Amino acid sequence: MFLSVVICTYNRGKYLPMVLDSLKVQQFSTQSFEIILINNNSTDNTESIIKTYQKENPSLPLHYIVEYNQGISHARNKGVTSSKGDIIVFIDDDETVEPDFLQAIDHFFTQYTDAGISSGPVIPVYETEKPKWLSHFTMRLVTGAYDKGKHIKILSPKDYPGTGHACFRKTLFIKYGAFDITLGRKGNSLMGAEDKDFFLRLMNGGEKCYYLPSAKIYHHIPDNKLTNEHFKKLTYAIGKSERIRTLHLGKSAFYKRLLMEGIKWGASILLWFWYLIKLQPSKGNKLILFRWQVGKGLVCS
Repeated sequence: MFLSVVICTYNRGKYLPMVLDSLKVQQFSTQSFEIILINNNSTDNTESIIKTYQKENPSLPLHYIVEYNQGISHARNKGVTSSKGDIIVFIDDDETVEPDFLQAIDHFFTQYTDAGISSGPVIPVYETEKPKWLSHFTMRLVTGAYDKGKHIKILSPKDYPGTGHACFRKTLFIKYGAFDITLGRKGNSLMGAEDKDFFLRLMNGGEKCYYLPSAKIYHHIPDNKLTNEHFKKLTYAIGKSERIRTLHLGKSAFYKRLLMEGIKWGASILLWFWYLIKLQPSKGNKLILFRWQVGKGLVCS
């Protein structure tokens, strides 16, 4: 089985050697995988960093491609069409993996022939320190943290993972189409929902998505992702992205999402009181801010 590791990047050149170093030490033959790095119009020194890395590591099967259409969905689609693997392995440009990462994925898809998708745990690595206001309810949206236990299991659509820690049989892109280019981040924007749209298309279509605990990914979190300003921008973008995604599905889907938001508001208020009783008001306040910003994004065109 041949694996294609797809890394899409925008202005994170300084992180890329760290990401690639973790792939360079894989306990997996370089004849059995390729790395496709998609530069999505970066304005930093990404290109020079990658070309230098290629010269210094000629044995690593690293292919460098520029995608001039701005947006993560464009970049991921380019990575898929440029790949030659049976399995597409997505890794984000600020993530690292264990030396047995690719070996675990290869073994899994060889053994589980019914699996269309796999996803492993995401472990946050803080470059400074974990903020006190982070809670179970805000952790994933800020850090990407994802943990579904210690055993292989089939995931339900409500537990859909993120693309940055998922693998797909390439045939699924032929069957279901590509990432929606109207969704997802473009440049410095924090828009999203391309993950949710793509996973739900596949999982609601009957494709089995397995949780693979041995395929660990470490997500490196810089201090600028833990500021209040970033949190407000990110949560507003989540709401706005959900508005676009659900309206694409129809007005009934949008109104259903609004109803769900009302239910989440009720739960968030109860949790605010709970955190207040536990003398952790910062966690409760952040949860209310989360709901407020998402709600604004949902209703503002």
